[in-house]
Amino acid sequence: MADFQLQDKASTGAPRRRFDPWLAGAAVFFVGAAAFAVAPALKAGPVTLAGLLLLLGVAGVAILGLVAIRGSAVSGGDVDQAEDFIDALSEPAALAAPDGRLLAANLSWREVMGDQRRLPKGVAGSSLFAALVQARKGEMAQGVLRASGVDHTANVSRLAGGRLLIRLTPIVEPQRAVETLEAAPVAERVAPPPTTLDAFAGASPFGAALLEGLEPFKSRVLEVNPALTTMTGGKAGMVFGDLIDATTRAEAETRLNEGKAGPFEVRLARDQTRIAHLYLYRAEGRVVAYMIDVSEQKQMELQLAQSQKMQAIGQLAGGVAHDFNNLLTAIQLRLDELLHRHPVGDPSYEGLNEIRQTGVRAADLVRKLLAFSRKQTVQREVLDLGELISEFEVLLRRLLREDVKLITDYGRDLPKVRADKSQLETAVMNLAVNARDAVRAAKGGGIVRIRTARLTRDEAIGLGFPAAESDVAFIEVSDDGPGIPPDVMGKIFDPFFTTKPVGEGTGLGLATVYGIVKQSDGWIHVHSRPGEGAAFRIFLPIYDAPAGVIAAQAAAEPVKPRAARDLSGAGRILFVEDEDAVRSVAARLLRARGYEVLEAADGEEALLIAEEHAGTIDLLISDVIMPGIDGPTLLKKARGYLGNAPVMFISGYAEAEFSDLLEGETGVTFLPKPIDIKTLAERVKQQLQAA
Repeated sequence: MADFQLQDKASTGAPRRRFDPWLAGAAVFFVGAAAFAVAPALKAGPVTLAGLLLLLGVAGVAILGLVAIRGSAVSGGDVDQAEDFIDALSEPAALAAPDGRLLAANLSWREVMGDQRRLPKGVAGSSLFAALVQARKGEMAQGVLRASGVDHTANVSRLAGGRLLIRLTPIVEPQRAVETLEAAPVAERVAPPPTTLDAFAGASPFGAALLEGLEPFKSRVLEVNPALTTMTGGKAGMVFGDLIDATTRAEAETRLNEGKAGPFEVRLARDQTRIAHLYLYRAEGRVVAYMIDVSEQKQMELQLAQSQKMQAIGQLAGGVAHDFNNLLTAIQLRLDELLHRHPVGDPSYEGLNEIRQTGVRAADLVRKLLAFSRKQTVQREVLDLGELISEFEVLLRRLLREDVKLITDYGRDLPKVRADKSQLETAVMNLAVNARDAVRAAKGGGIVRIRTARLTRDEAIGLGFPAAESDVAFIEVSDDGPGIPPDVMGKIFDPFFTTKPVGEGTGLGLATVYGIVKQSDGWIHVHSRPGEGAAFRIFLPIYDAPAGVIAAQAAAEPVKPRAARDLSGAGRILFVEDEDAVRSVAARLLRARGYEVLEAADGEEALLIAEEHAGTIDLLISDVIMPGIDGPTLLKKARGYLGNAPVMFISGYAEAEFSDLLEGETGVTFLPKPIDIKTLAERVKQQLQAA
């Protein structure tokens, strides 16, 4: 059956109209209306003008009615023809009204869609109705119709009378090829052997070579493109394996024999610092080899890995240094207490003093770790680059001894930098000492050169600072020693890595330099070739503040008070420290010198004490890194209770945010851990006297 209610079929197959009650009813009412209209006219007689006009009007209406009824019959015939056409289609097809009502459908449609009277709505037919709108404009349209979980492509076209023909085609997904269990080492194809490289391979920016034979590393080169010749120096007639470094060639050949697929990472025999990816494509009897230079990519990967490694080590070193500083502080404070009981001449004094000297060495080691991890508290000041090196040159000459000559080269128009003076001096000293050790170990002496200059952007990029954006300050420490071996270059800034004999170095010199430069917002680059010496180049941002600002800053800097001889005093101190061993010993020693000390184990307890003693606290001493409320946050919350009382922070290390806080705050000082009681008592008295 082609439709649901519209037509039937005779046994002969010819279409036969069914009785339509709506059409019959309309005809009956039309005939009755015409008779009722004619009756008054006949009664009045056609001789009158009104009767004649009425008869003419009724006749016209009757004619129009007959035309309409015939048109309906013709339309029904058109529907019958459309339904016959739909029945003849093998794919699911249906005839729909513009509003989505189904007028007719073939058997295939009903098998797919069921006996629905309308096209589906919602998600299943959302794309189809967009196609219906497009088809009503006379265009061929396609949509997607979902039925029983299967998507069908719906082709929609417009027929006479505004009806729409919809035909469905199932969407068949291509079957995935069955994956083989073993990957082929080179791509296989059935094709005649190539006799030459195609135009694409010949003009490509990567290397390509046509090889005679199926063993790539033993085959001779038939043809190469210009890119491969530039990369490897290869020419026709050479053995392809000779273009690759022997070690990486053996590794690639082993992987190829094991059935591994490319690419194979190889080094070039012409320049072993160049790395390439090798792809092999096998045709019948021959192999086409493609080679892509990935040296820069590998270098970037190594730099990223090195940066991530240094960052991870720095975080570890900073955390260890923080805890270790607390332990050293507790040890040194206890030693101060014991030395007070066992002064010079006491049998125990010598042993206690040796313990103290060992603690000082441990503290110096921790400071180097903090410098590497960039967690040292920096106190930046404006420095003239030439004056900095000039003042430091006398000390350097003493360190380098007589067999090593120091040459200083001061450039013109040397800039100012804003950095921590002691840190920069430490960095230059470590580089100079390393250069001294290198030349003395290689040839018993040599030359160490320190050069300072102002560099333009292009000069800085040429000397190893690729991210330079403007002029920079430049410090270079170089020597004429043996240089740094290539296999060591990537490890020189790692903490505890050293090439010196056991007992002659901690391996923290260059790691400290690296951290200092990075914490100063600078860049460090190493240039070295075997037999030509090494040059460490430091690039620092230039400080170009107006002259009036520099003068105002110099005038505002307070004069540092002299160290107090009398370490006793009076005043109320709020001492905040989460390490019990440090807090209890320091508070006891301060009380012994006449101070009233209020102890707090964390920031929350310190806030309560500050509120309870508001306006009566003379000095706040606080650790920086504490659980809960840290030192800077405590200062902000307790400032209303402290008034103008000075604040002293003590810590094993401080983050950059805290360093910035020190620069902007007044009445705030910093005392790095580990601390001893003498230094602590001197600073306390200085702060109370200044207040």
